[in-house]
Amino acid sequence: MSRRYFVESPIRDAAVATLVDAEAHHLLHVMRAKVGEQVTLFDGSGHEFEARIERPRRGEVELAVLSREAVDRELPFDLTLAVALPKGDRQRWLVEKLTELGASRLVPLETERGVAQPTDKALERLRRTVIEASKQCGRNRLLEIVEPVSLEQAISAAEASCWLAHPALHNHAARPLRELLDDQNPDGALRAIVGPEGGFSEAEIQRAVELRATLVDLGPRVLRIETAAVAIAAAVTLGRISRSGIVP
Repeated sequence: MSRRYFVESPIRDAAVATLVDAEAHHLLHVMRAKVGEQVTLFDGSGHEFEARIERPRRGEVELAVLSREAVDRELPFDLTLAVALPKGDRQRWLVEKLTELGASRLVPLETERGVAQPTDKALERLRRTVIEASKQCGRNRLLEIVEPVSLEQAISAAEASCWLAHPALHNHAARPLRELLDDQNPDGALRAIVGPEGGFSEAEIQRAVELRATLVDLGPRVLRIETAAVAIAAAVTLGRISRSGIVP
């Protein structure tokens, strides 16, 4: 796979594409690419474009689009993670790994015990991380990062199955992850919810049960937020592949 660059504006059937800002800088000043060299572009639409460098200018690069191909490397089902985000660089790691695993979207979760309430600026940085991770892993559609929501909103928005990570050692019965993996519809949408490191409050768990979320136990050890989210995404993806023979 040749080096990939992200074009912010949809290319569609255009004969010319333009890289700007960080992407242009990386192409010209980090990779030191020259006029006439070919690279691969993607715009988040599910397509890849082979393009040739034509005109470098200050802060941007114009490329001639040579070919367009639909390249699908997405999961054949919708996978949403609603997560009470951890602090600092752990957010970036989480976003990077969810992108690599093929998750459809990340929903920042507002909870009673949450410690990191993302600002608009922080969310934009995370969206940039999605682009960088997509360039590396070959995805041609971007992991969607939406605005923060409450726990009730996150559960109510679920189109089908909704899991909520909650250790079985607490008052409410939680099903082991392996059981849920065996029971799930391999083509059905799934929303998995991961709470803060302090856990969900009793009131939040009670409300989740009332809204018919399925409590899921991830094992006897206490996992960090990002570990739990990535573990669920990996288990669901690989479990469905092994059961159905689908290609991720």
